[in-house]
Amino acid sequence: MINYEELIKSLVLPLVAYPQDVKVEKVNDDSDDLEYKVLVNKADFGRVVGKGGAIAKAIRTILYAGASKEGKRIHLDIESEEN
Repeated sequence: MINYEELIKSLVLPLVAYPQDVKVEKVNDDSDDLEYKVLVNKADFGRVVGKGGAIAKAIRTILYAGASKEGKRIHLDIESEEN
């Protein structure tokens, strides 16, 4: 069983300048549909999303691959906090 919160943190933390501000929240805990929200410092938002959303897309692709192996679907929202 994949710990998605830890996986998301391990993918996001190396990208940010303010790792202490990264928060991963489970929004939906349905057995087959998982939903997570990542909150990052406003200054780090561009680093996590990437140019044209490329980094966010890559993170989601990794999560989708893990979830599909378990027969689940996963959704990830990336938002910035006002700090």
